[in-house]
Amino acid sequence: MSWMIVRLVLSLVFVAAVLLFASKVAKKRGLGGPTGVIEVVARQRMGRASSVSVLRVAGRVLVVGSTEEQVTLLAEVEDEELQAALAAQARPAVGANGETTELPAARVPVPRAGSGALAGSVLDRGTWTSVVHELRERTVRR
Repeated sequence: MSWMIVRLVLSLVFVAAVLLFASKVAKKRGLGGPTGVIEVVARQRMGRASSVSVLRVAGRVLVVGSTEEQVTLLAEVEDEELQAALAAQARPAVGANGETTELPAARVPVPRAGSGALAGSVLDRGTWTSVVHELRERTVRR
């Protein structure tokens, strides 16, 4: 029995060593990491198979639309405009009377029901309630 445990541990150590070696080789060859040339700044889904993305490519900011069949350049934006838009998105807009002028978010998070020892785990009822709520939100047609 103990020999089987030793074999199991040695096998796991071998697999971990192979994975570590493979990750070091991949890093040396530039695989799996950011290259610094293309950066996805933002992405918004427009439908089931279409989206609009903001890309920073070699210092230029491009807005592209993509579907399953093609990618289309929609616009080229100045970097200052992009920074201003990202800053405006981070803070809510305030009107003249001090109230926020933004519309409330469409998705309202479901509060978790449990606070006991199982809160947040797979066995918690609140976790499954929030999962079902998220699936409903993602599948509803708007």
